[in-house]
Amino acid sequence: MKIRTIGLTVAFSFLGAAVCMAADLQMGTWKLNESKSKITPGTLKNTQVVYSSMFGQVKIKADGIDGNGKPSHTEWSGKFDGKDYPVTGDPNSDARSYTKVNERTLTTTNKKNGKVTVKGRIVVSLDGRRRTVILNGTTAKGKTFKNVAVYDKQ
Repeated sequence: MKIRTIGLTVAFSFLGAAVCMAADLQMGTWKLNESKSKITPGTLKNTQVVYSSMFGQVKIKADGIDGNGKPSHTEWSGKFDGKDYPVTGDPNSDARSYTKVNERTLTTTNKKNGKVTVKGRIVVSLDGRRRTVILNGTTAKGKTFKNVAVYDKQ
């Protein structure tokens, strides 16, 4: 009897976690649609971004090309609560925060040594198949930029 109860509890826990993850439109694998995007030359271009969530903690992994044309890989883990969490792999930021505005919209802020370098808005389309990321910031060389990256859900 105890084994059956424990088994059912574990099964429902996994089912609940899966439902929570499926409910968040941001989660999943997103591939850059370069023909619909406008990326400033010399800035980071993420070609694939993966959002995953477990027990309220979000992990974002991004692969792409840095401002010098070399492969890049960045990772961030935290919550969509507006607080700064460390980011690795991005030479232009060491902390990043995300704030959930509504079910389809996030805002983000990147910082380097406590100074804001990039601010942005991330919006998932009504059908959940497209994601648009608008970033405004300053490169490490002091040049301002505005990038509009459009991603398709995989």
